[in-house]
Amino acid sequence: MFDHEGVAMVEDYGKLKDNLVVIAGELHRFKGVFAKAISKLDIDEQNKYSSQFQWFSKKVTKALDDAGIRVVTLDGQLYDPGMAVTPLNIEDFEAEDILYVAQTMEPIIMQDNAVIKTGTVILGRAEK
Repeated sequence: MFDHEGVAMVEDYGKLKDNLVVIAGELHRFKGVFAKAISKLDIDEQNKYSSQFQWFSKKVTKALDDAGIRVVTLDGQLYDPGMAVTPLNIEDFEAEDILYVAQTMEPIIMQDNAVIKTGTVILGRAEK
């Protein structure tokens, strides 16, 4: 049985985990916005800022990895209804269509081997 301090520690861990999940999702979202923004710069500036973002992303990803949290994107993969994602445009296709993940809007967040947050994707029709 937990004492008051043990309960507080469990609640603190839960808050920390929730915040890390938010950070993981926002890193994915910011990556897309940042790529679009730097595409408007000249090539030298693009390279400079891209390198700085890669360093930042590597640091955040390492911290998430240390906490056992992994960000999973499925861009380009064939879509399977069993994936831990909600497709936003599934109604645009027929049952016999072969689909793929055209864009990950929100990544899947996993801790160890468990899904702790499902993702959101946009699907495309694969060529037969």
